[in-house]
Amino acid sequence: VWARENTREALFEAMQKKEVYATTGTRIAVRFFGGWEYGDDDIFQPDAISIGYDKGVPMGGDLPTPPEGASAPVFMVGALKDAWSGNLDRVQIIKLWVDDDRQRQERIYDVAASDDRKIGSDGRVEKSVGTTVDEANASYLNTIGDPELRAVWTDPEFDPSRSAVYYARVLEIPTPTWQAHDAKFFGIKMPEGVPLSHQERAYTSPIWYTPQG
Repeated sequence: VWARENTREALFEAMQKKEVYATTGTRIAVRFFGGWEYGDDDIFQPDAISIGYDKGVPMGGDLPTPPEGASAPVFMVGALKDAWSGNLDRVQIIKLWVDDDRQRQERIYDVAASDDRKIGSDGRVEKSVGTTVDEANASYLNTIGDPELRAVWTDPEFDPSRSAVYYARVLEIPTPTWQAHDAKFFGIKMPEGVPLSHQERAYTSPIWYTPQG
């Protein structure tokens, strides 16, 4: 929960505003804002959080009415690794909408990638972050990935006449699963098909866009 102060009232207010996110267990920190006028460097400013609120809405919010001349929504996202877990692999923004046939559609965009990896014209990272997991010893190294990732992203396929939902997802580099730790601790071999490494992640509340009128 992102609350302005550690009080019962502030926590309940944040939950009512849906300014919340979840993780698969790791303590990644992530902020996600949507608006129409964020600049490419806003997320890198020391007052980026204030800029996020001043120019738009946080996770859980509805995009405001676009100002004259705005062509597509702009999203600002930043993530910080868990101090005691893996570095970050990438940050994604997932867009969802309903098409003309009333079918649910989803599109995943990689918006920030560690280790100076490039994002292709299709909106996806061109190569994997790799892995340092030693499954037999249930260990890994933080020699890949980044401790922090930030990005400003504009929807390249925005249709102002169609409702849409956007949320951010943050992925860690691969780390051992609890099954790998159990196998190491008890000296046993897990059955075939049991995953021994995975990528922990965080998911934000969505930001909604609804056409005007």
